[in-house]
Amino acid sequence: MRKATSAAAGLVLGFVLDRVFADPRRGHPVAGFGSAAVALEKVTYADDRWAGVVHEVVAVGSVVGIAVIGARGGVSATALATWTALGGRSLVRAGRSMADRLDAGDIDGARQLLPSLCGRDPSVLDADGLARAALESIAENTSDAAVAPLLWGAVAGVPGLLGYRAVNTLDAMIGYRNERYENFGWAAARTDDIANLLPARVTGLLTAGLAPLVGGTPMSSVRAWRRDAARHPSPNAGVVEASMAGALGIRLGGRTQYRHGTELRPTLGDGPTPGPADLRRAVRMSAAVQVGALAVAAAITVLRGR
Repeated sequence: MRKATSAAAGLVLGFVLDRVFADPRRGHPVAGFGSAAVALEKVTYADDRWAGVVHEVVAVGSVVGIAVIGARGGVSATALATWTALGGRSLVRAGRSMADRLDAGDIDGARQLLPSLCGRDPSVLDADGLARAALESIAENTSDAAVAPLLWGAVAGVPGLLGYRAVNTLDAMIGYRNERYENFGWAAARTDDIANLLPARVTGLLTAGLAPLVGGTPMSSVRAWRRDAARHPSPNAGVVEASMAGALGIRLGGRTQYRHGTELRPTLGDGPTPGPADLRRAVRMSAAVQVGALAVAAAITVLRGR
């Protein structure tokens, strides 16, 4: 029981560290992992799924192995791993900055900021497109950058925290359906899908439950989730984006321009397309869901100890 309480305390302390310090601008361990993954790719790359499997196993397995050793550090190790894995504070800060720039009519500034939130091509987006892109990214990354790390930390400790962050980072790097990564990135994309199946649904439930905080209702959030989520090409992004759209009373989806091509996404939710005010509401929702996820993760950790 004492060990479980220490693990829960480490999660809470790491969450507080993220809230106070956010992501370091230089020397972030995730950036270091990304550089190592790029170097590894020069050795493992081939236009083949099995090459991608090897790349995934070596990259993620190395992180998990280091994390198993580091987990002996107790509360401090869990706190530092949680801070490393979380990106919730930076997500909220970027969302607010985007809303500020859109409110000020600073389209060029908003375009410069968008790559910190998602991989879409900002040069082709107007104010409405930027608001929608940012809001969809806030919804998805609330799960990926906050809820999922906390839940994996609750069930698997430091290895779960850092292993999940490695999986999610590799997906962001190579999990694309383009000419280079269609086959090589398959394992990274599928592993990330599996790792986020439960966290995305916990995020959806928390979003629905907290919908009154942004003027919505749990029923409208659940209705959009049940009706629209399955039409999204991602089994997880559809859940969190649809539940957010329902909670906010807006419509997401449509033509989506990425650097690697254009996709026509299904519409999620009912109502108008989002604007800066809706983006601010989504940021408030994200912050609330993150706190809710911390409570769930801490409770799971203590119950596992019992």
